[in-house]
Amino acid sequence: MAELDERDAVQLHQEDVDIKGVANIHDTNDLQAVKNEAHTEGDAKPSTTTIERHVSIQSQLEVLEQLVDLNGAGRKSCPLCPEEKFKACYSHKLRRHLHNLHWKVYVEFEGQRMCICHLPCRNLKPGPGGDQTSGRHVAHYHCVVCSSTIARKTDMISHLKRHVNKGETEASYSGNWEMLCDEPAQSGQAYEIMKELGTNVQLLPNHTTPQKSDTYFNRKMKSNRQLVFCALAVLAEERSPVECLDAFGATGIMGLQWAKHLRATVRVTISDISETCVKMIRENCQLNSIRVGGASPGAAGPEELAAGDGDAIATVEVAKMDANVMMHLRSFDYIHLDPFGTTVNYLDAAFRNVRNMGIVSVTSTDTGSLYSKSPNVTLRHYGCHIVRTEYYRELAARMVVATVARAAARCNKGMEVLLAVALEHFVLVVVRVLRGPTQADEAAKRLRQLIHCQWCEERVFLKRASLVDDTSQLPCHCHGSMPGKTAVELGPLWSGPLFNTGFLRRMLFAAVQHSMEDIQALVKTLICESDCTTLKAFAHGPSAQANQVECGVVIKTLERAEDSGAGDQPGKRKTGEESGSVVKKLKSEASLEHPAFYYSIHRHSIKGLNMPKLNKFLQYLTEAGFRVSRTHFDPTGVRTDATLEQFKAVLTKYSVPSYAGNASAGHQGGPATESPA
Repeated sequence: MAELDERDAVQLHQEDVDIKGVANIHDTNDLQAVKNEAHTEGDAKPSTTTIERHVSIQSQLEVLEQLVDLNGAGRKSCPLCPEEKFKACYSHKLRRHLHNLHWKVYVEFEGQRMCICHLPCRNLKPGPGGDQTSGRHVAHYHCVVCSSTIARKTDMISHLKRHVNKGETEASYSGNWEMLCDEPAQSGQAYEIMKELGTNVQLLPNHTTPQKSDTYFNRKMKSNRQLVFCALAVLAEERSPVECLDAFGATGIMGLQWAKHLRATVRVTISDISETCVKMIRENCQLNSIRVGGASPGAAGPEELAAGDGDAIATVEVAKMDANVMMHLRSFDYIHLDPFGTTVNYLDAAFRNVRNMGIVSVTSTDTGSLYSKSPNVTLRHYGCHIVRTEYYRELAARMVVATVARAAARCNKGMEVLLAVALEHFVLVVVRVLRGPTQADEAAKRLRQLIHCQWCEERVFLKRASLVDDTSQLPCHCHGSMPGKTAVELGPLWSGPLFNTGFLRRMLFAAVQHSMEDIQALVKTLICESDCTTLKAFAHGPSAQANQVECGVVIKTLERAEDSGAGDQPGKRKTGEESGSVVKKLKSEASLEHPAFYYSIHRHSIKGLNMPKLNKFLQYLTEAGFRVSRTHFDPTGVRTDATLEQFKAVLTKYSVPSYAGNASAGHQGGPATESPA
């Protein structure tokens, strides 16, 4: 029996060695022969070209474990390590080796993990005497785009950034890595297939250049599309079906993701003014087995309906129409605006017919005017005066919210901000619409001027009915110690909160439910920022409630929906005594709104002192009695209700002199010795 087991182990080991030999082709002549053969076949007939990827590039751990039969008996060798580095072992040890050494040491790109590889794919590193035969093989990563091997992780990240800048991102193509190259579409043009969130869309070769392509597609906006999807998924839990509009379809990927994953809970309408985009959207619908509807129910052509009758999973209405005309003609529960540039030209039409308690999401990509690079354009589009500050991203978010609030007030509608995100490429604002002049007046009262000190960058919102040049409201004393004017008025800006904790919690649930790992960390940061608390306090704090209050309405979540009575209807405004109690509760909790703006710890560092770590500094501010949290606007920013003077006092107290060196390492974080001023 022992000899039989040993014979089986030898046979399994030989099979693994054969798999390694097949998976790694090192001969350049063989590779060139394969390319020439594929090129010859491509000239003969237009077919799909299969791009071979290295075995170290996987999307799931289970697929990596399937390279070796871990359920079988006997010893097995690692598919990513040579025999001299990792000897054959049993399944439990090999599984632990694959998880800890290869799966955890990786570079991720477009949903694919480039795990570290120890196979002899690269040339030997020369030994001490310069002899290559006595050298050793170097661990490396295989590029998911061009299949080149790079040793260092930082070099691989820089290498991938260069691919992204050139538009070479083949890693996002379909999961089996079969790419349709130069195959004519129904519109007669060559296209490529891209897959995101389980949705396939075809792209034209110049899709990355908006000036040259009608069907513009930006891969860097993936987080934006997922945030908008989660906001719609939350609204679909309150009312069903939700009539939603993607006013600027382009390739139609956003509307197709809504229809494919939310199914019968939404009625998706995708519109675009370009005929090329409309044709592309219809072709993408057929590519995803989605039924195509016309401009009105029953208005679609018979050929479009027949294309999806077989196994259609959803129905999408596609219309060639200007966005303003579409929003003036029809009413929607959810409207998403994502034009190329500013959105101010479409806000009036969006708030004209949006239903009560509906949601409007706005994506602005004119970062030049939003981030204070073109102040004249900012004044022309948004009617705001701003300057470049350390908190310029939150300044941009509040400026967009103020513009949205003014557009809603012109239609006798108010709003509550559910989400405001400002990242490198876009500013996303999601608001809930409240009908009535009273709600419009309440939102308009939130628009205020901001006083910004140009010396210390302290800032405070100007109180209502204040004097014109009243700079005494600033907590700093620069106006008294400096000659001339030290402060400048910015705005008008939105002075209210930028987040709704209950809505964000349900967005996080939707992100987990639909396996959106890319934005889960961002949404968690937004929840902590909304509560102005750290992540640890958020995870274990008492603020995790099942029923969340939004806009004076108790919105039931999935955990407690079955505990409520049958007469309660989510998404409907409360009336009578219950509504009055909710409003009183909201007024009593007005002081719990998160503080406005944030301070950068590196911007206010003190020369000659070593600052504490950021997480430690957050703990020190909490111990001093201040509310504190991280912010997504700035990775080094701290959102707190402390003034700048108090912020610097705590930072100085827990900083150590730089000349102390390692001598102060034993009591790092202790208070520094205060020197006489």
